[in-house]
Amino acid sequence: MKRLLLACLGVSLLFSGCAWFEPKEEKTAQELVQDGVDDFQAGKYKSSIESFEKLRDWYPFSRYAILAELKIADAYFNLESYADAIFAYEEFEQLHPRNEAVPYVIYRIGRSYFNQIDTIDRDQSNAVKALETYRRLVQQYPEDVYAGMARSDMVACYRSLSGHDFYIGQFYYKNKSYKAAKARFTAVVERYPDVGYHHEALTYLANCDAWIQSRLQPPKVVAAP
Repeated sequence: MKRLLLACLGVSLLFSGCAWFEPKEEKTAQELVQDGVDDFQAGKYKSSIESFEKLRDWYPFSRYAILAELKIADAYFNLESYADAIFAYEEFEQLHPRNEAVPYVIYRIGRSYFNQIDTIDRDQSNAVKALETYRRLVQQYPEDVYAGMARSDMVACYRSLSGHDFYIGQFYYKNKSYKAAKARFTAVVERYPDVGYHHEALTYLANCDAWIQSRLQPPKVVAAP
């Protein structure tokens, strides 16, 4: 009898204990989107991402799911986690190629690269990628407001790339590698006119030509006395 009472008591405690550890009820899609938006507006981007990721994963067919995908990318962008932002924006474009937000998404991809452009003496791969992305945006959506914003950034990309070639040209020129310098200054003049380095490059080009020609001329023969 005692064993039976102890067994019943154990079962009773087991079930009452389970109640203590019951998980809290999951939030609805509407609650999660509200949490995410509130945190985003308050600048709490990491918390915002958590809410939007839960919404995306728990309610993939919710009418808020697309918004969550876009806001995740925006939150990463605002955190300056540009690699994550680019990945999220590109994923959005792949999943929703006809969504009205696509021009904005392409612009943000370009801007993510643009914001990482380094000084002219450093690698310019981000300037190249930003320019490629902006060109695609302008080609696909020429009348969109974000295409207009991209055109403004493209000028800065050209200036950075031009400055890089000009900087390397100067390096070669100072080291008397005039043919290599000429190739860089020619690129500045032909590829990036009117972005800030054109006139200086022309001057260097003339000097390079003068030095190259002087070296091509045969030495003067001095007659023996």
